[in-house]
Amino acid sequence: MWGSCTAELAKLVRRPANWFLLAIAVVLGLTFTYLLPLAGAAGSPSGAPGTDRGLAATSPSNLVGNSIGGLPVFLGAIMLVIGVLAVGSEYGWGTWKTVLTQGPSRLTVYSGKLFALAVATLTVVLTTFATGAVTSAIIASSEGQPTDWPEFGSLLTGIGAGWLIAMTWAAFGAALAIAMRGVALPIGLGLVWLLVVQNLLFGVAAPLLDWVNTVQLALPGANAGALAASLGASGATPGIGALVGASQATLVVAGYLVVFAVLGGWLLRRRDVL
Repeated sequence: MWGSCTAELAKLVRRPANWFLLAIAVVLGLTFTYLLPLAGAAGSPSGAPGTDRGLAATSPSNLVGNSIGGLPVFLGAIMLVIGVLAVGSEYGWGTWKTVLTQGPSRLTVYSGKLFALAVATLTVVLTTFATGAVTSAIIASSEGQPTDWPEFGSLLTGIGAGWLIAMTWAAFGAALAIAMRGVALPIGLGLVWLLVVQNLLFGVAAPLLDWVNTVQLALPGANAGALAASLGASGATPGIGALVGASQATLVVAGYLVVFAVLGGWLLRRRDVL
């Protein structure tokens, strides 16, 4: 088992696409969470409405909410792609049969992939928090704003919640890759769900149809958005909304993580890998 874990982790580390996706996640997070609000405040006349609010949004006290606010949709899409690439690339390369003939069982190899994805998603979340902390501190210092940091317990809770959401989308991507035995179609369908269907349900259909609003309360995106909102993510961010309580949101997202992980393992064990 440990050999499979280290082997799969080495694959992720040595694949340039994963580092590129990490860079994209950091740039997107910093741009929409810190740089755009700062640019908007700088471009507004002194004392104009919203200027102070824009600067306040970038303060260190909002580090937790700012760091996990993108995970329900945009950063979550990057996690999904990482999950698809970790599993689906084996089909494109034709390496499943090579790996499995070396001795490990399918579930052992799959468990190694989940371990590697857990490390990768935690790395993305920690990097997002670290770069956000540095950026918010620089902004606060340059603008003469207070540097009130979140409590250590709140910081750990935010990292844990962000890791849970990120790992859920990565496991979703892995399950799609196994179900469709490839990379292109799982990425395409996964992104359509995350970036289009989910937002249409959240912003268009749910306010008009009561049954759609009821259904979306059981979907992973709505609960991920509610979990992020409970920890301070801005409601102006797509996918963020306090639709359910934090406890329900945590349980539902964790439940989907288990379902996606088990479904992927079951499909891999039952179906031909070729």
